[in-house]
Amino acid sequence: MSQQPNLHLAHTMTIETSNNSGSTKMSNTTEHNNNINNTNNTPTPIEPSLDSVIIPSTFTSSSAPPNPIGRDEILIPPINFCMVMPGVYRSGYPNKKNFPFLKKIGLKSICYLCPEQYAHNNMEFCRKNGIRIFQFGIEGNKEPFVHIPEEAIRKAIKELLNPKNHPILIHCNKGKHRTGVLVGCLRKTQNWSLTSIFDEYRRFAGSKVRMLDQQFIELYSNVSQI
Repeated sequence: MSQQPNLHLAHTMTIETSNNSGSTKMSNTTEHNNNINNTNNTPTPIEPSLDSVIIPSTFTSSSAPPNPIGRDEILIPPINFCMVMPGVYRSGYPNKKNFPFLKKIGLKSICYLCPEQYAHNNMEFCRKNGIRIFQFGIEGNKEPFVHIPEEAIRKAIKELLNPKNHPILIHCNKGKHRTGVLVGCLRKTQNWSLTSIFDEYRRFAGSKVRMLDQQFIELYSNVSQI
């Protein structure tokens, strides 16, 4: 067990006294004008106020200050991280600071929805931790030029529903539109109502809701081919 540093609180107190040699001569004019010698002039203890307490700004001990949260590593989830269902998660693009979190949840697979090559750091993280990558390249086009490949959505849902791939993380760049469309189509296979599906989509898309995304989800009906 490491030694806790000794914290020394320096108390600063100033007590003003007279310049007498140890005795104070007091006169009592109302009674007998007797001289009273105070040979035991002990001052009353004064409790220091907060203003009189000096806390050192640095530790003089050679050991480090105690860590209030212990030595556990801080876990930071990717942007827009959320559980879709047990074993299936969604998020935006993970970066290096998110790797400890993904390792902590025991990730086995990643469903990557962007057409660009996966980042080198992410590839290395997956290789070292035995994480399988399923890439379904869906272009991040904006309205009115949205093209969502139905075949890619269908194949992605098949991998999401395979328990052997769990825990699996779905992600695009921001975890909003492409991820939202895939999750919305997954919800149709789970017999969710369109109202609930669109509410979930809007919760992640925020002010950037795309009507054609919702239209694609509404018309998606290839559930029987999964």
